[in-house]
Amino acid sequence: MCGIIGYVGKNNCTEYILDGLKHLQYRGYDSSGIAIFNSENKIKIVKKCGKINDLINCIDSSLPLKSFCGIGHTRWATHGQPSDTNAHPHEQNNVTLVHNGIIENYEELKKLLKNKGYKFKTQTDTEVLAAVIDYFYENSASDPIKAIKKAAETLNGSYAVGVMFKNIKNTIYATRKDSPLLIGVGDNEYFLASDITAFIKYTNKYIVLEQGEIAILKEDSVKIVNFNGDLILKNILTANWNISAAEKNGFPHFMLKEIFEQPEAIKNCINSRVTDCDVTLEIENINDEILKSFKKIYIVACGTAMHAGLIGKYVIEKLARIPVTVDIASEFRYKNPILKKDNLVIVISQSGETADSLASLQLAKKNNIFTLAIVNVVGSSIARLADSVIYTWAGPEISVASTKAFSVQMAALYTLALKLCKLKNTAKHNISNYCKALKQVPQVAERMLKLNNKILDIAKLFYKSKNMFFIGRGIDYYLALEGSLKLKELSYIHSEAYAAGDLKHGSIALIENNTPIVAIATQESLYAKTINNVKEALARGAKILLICNDEKNIDKDLTDIVIKIPKKLDIFAPFYAIIPMQLFAYNVANLKGCNVDEPRNLAKSVTVE
Repeated sequence: MCGIIGYVGKNNCTEYILDGLKHLQYRGYDSSGIAIFNSENKIKIVKKCGKINDLINCIDSSLPLKSFCGIGHTRWATHGQPSDTNAHPHEQNNVTLVHNGIIENYEELKKLLKNKGYKFKTQTDTEVLAAVIDYFYENSASDPIKAIKKAAETLNGSYAVGVMFKNIKNTIYATRKDSPLLIGVGDNEYFLASDITAFIKYTNKYIVLEQGEIAILKEDSVKIVNFNGDLILKNILTANWNISAAEKNGFPHFMLKEIFEQPEAIKNCINSRVTDCDVTLEIENINDEILKSFKKIYIVACGTAMHAGLIGKYVIEKLARIPVTVDIASEFRYKNPILKKDNLVIVISQSGETADSLASLQLAKKNNIFTLAIVNVVGSSIARLADSVIYTWAGPEISVASTKAFSVQMAALYTLALKLCKLKNTAKHNISNYCKALKQVPQVAERMLKLNNKILDIAKLFYKSKNMFFIGRGIDYYLALEGSLKLKELSYIHSEAYAAGDLKHGSIALIENNTPIVAIATQESLYAKTINNVKEALARGAKILLICNDEKNIDKDLTDIVIKIPKKLDIFAPFYAIIPMQLFAYNVANLKGCNVDEPRNLAKSVTVE
């Protein structure tokens, strides 16, 4: 959600900033802009509603913006509709800045600043933020550190900001609260970004800016200080991937590439944690005795991560017999949950920056409850705050709609379930059977990718649908939720998921002639009952796509549109069934001409409420 990029160094910053903006597009945006110190040491701003190319077209190619210091931004509208005027950067007198987050008390501050003579051109909270910093800059003898500190003390909400002061040449100041910011460390050049993808092409060295810190980026140095101006020594971290991991590598879309990366991602997640006969998961700060002591688990997440959590609930309860509650993070943080000392709170987030999930984690810690994060991004806010972390090691996920993140989050939860099962000795079968089956998942998942051409043909039968339903029982219902979400967010087809056994309690009223239904029936113990529900839908004219095990002989009177997954231990079926559903959503959206990697109104990392 929104993206910040800044550059100070020996090269033309315009090229670096525009390139960084292109790599931030996946976060979701409706406008973009750039501000640079030009050759006359004045700050020049160019910004444009629409795509990055619309911004580039506004920059006169015969007089390219040339500078060694600048900031850029991709905006996802919160306050004020998408427009050239509301696009970032924003300026007020001495201050030009870009901002991610939401200033919750901006209207109150705006009123106060108007009384002090400030005028506003936009409806944004960001222009107010620029005015707040400018006001304190004017009233602190032009001291940028004091101005930023005073502004921070005044603001309510979240922010990550990159600031340039017009009389402090070729320097960027940055600070943050609840929204992420990184400093890229190159060879006599420095980057500011909300996401490492914006500068990984140029350097894999970075510094994580913490709350209450101010970064000062100059052409030949970077310095981190606290709000009192005291120097803070920071570790320089190294990303273990490069730009090629964030490129399409011949695939037409990032999403398709990431679907095909799932077998390797799952393998990376489980290989060092599971052998063919045992689970070797070791979690920092949690020894076996602590892990055994938990009597209840809360899983807290949003969207796709929450669906992975539901599948984790099923697996943990089935294997380890520990009760698990799954909450949407935006609900958990406000419902005053009943938490006890023997509870474990697991927070799942691909980015590790999801605002509601981070707030839920803070709530758990405030109540002195042990917290475990399952995240992909090393050093992210959630990873740093949690008591312990299980990294999913999926590599970058660029497409807004998560695919491989879901699979590796499941893999991490299955591994944890096996660990708890081993510690509590609750396995009905030898635990080595489960470990062996989990180790086989990447290889079997690879086979599912070969169905893409078949699924494209199936998508052609459904892509003109206006509505679609997904049904399943047990763990298949949780899969239905994720399959439905993928379809609606990518193709904009209205789609809902229902527990198949609950259809008769109201939802069946929506089924009429040719209503498309994706029925998931991978669990042997529930297969016959799910098929009964399918027949009830057929009797009302539904058109069925059935996902089931490959040992089933399907009566053509039931449906001739069938996707079969390999028959393995039923509990591992989600790894195989989800891939056809992801490919189905992808192909339907692609046939409709939708922007698969950047669905409308969506952002990759939701860092505000």
